[in-house]
Formats: sequence, C-alpha cells, structure tokens
Amino acid sequence: MTAQEIILKPIMTEKSYAGFPNKVYTFEVNMKANKVEIKKAVEELFEVQVARVNTMIVKGTTKVRRTKNGRVTGRTSDYKKAIVFLKPESKAIAFFESLN
Repeated sequence: MTAQEIILKPIMTEKSYAGFPNKVYTFEVNMKANKVEIKKAVEELFEVQVARVNTMIVKGTTKVRRTKNGRVTGRTSDYKKAIVFLKPESKAIAFFESLN
C-alpha cells in the first residue's frame, strides 16, 4: 500500500484539536494497515519524525429512521483510527497548525 492509501483523512474533533500543541494528531487509516506502516506513511507524507502510534477500531453506530412505511434501522461503517505522537524535536504538521 502507498502512503496515500494508508492515511485516509484527518479526524477533526475537539479532543484532537487539544492535542495539536503537544504534537499529537489523529487520522482515519486503512483497516488493514498496522502501526509500522502508519508510522512510515505519516513520516513520508508530512516529513516529520514519529515517536509512536496508537490505533483503535471504532465500531459504527446504529441509526434509526422513521418513515411513513415504518421504522428503518441501519449502521454506519466501522473505521480504524490512529493517534500519532511526534518526537519533541520534530517540526509540527503545517496542515494542522494552519487551523489554530
């Protein structure tokens, strides 16, 4: 897999914004990617030094809609989330710094 296939998109939440000053960033990643591949992809794409990576699989939630024909239930997709910690001597990721 290439780096673009591993890192799908950044996750922008209040909790992820709180990590920006400490050089902690959150991404949605490919379900088949492991920590080593994620680390190499972030280092290649953003030209930074990664200290460590934490991953987790986020289960999709159940959604209920009420229509005139009755109740319809469905699920959102599961996805894998990676929390990336940069080394203190590494530069920050410019994309995230422009958001502050």
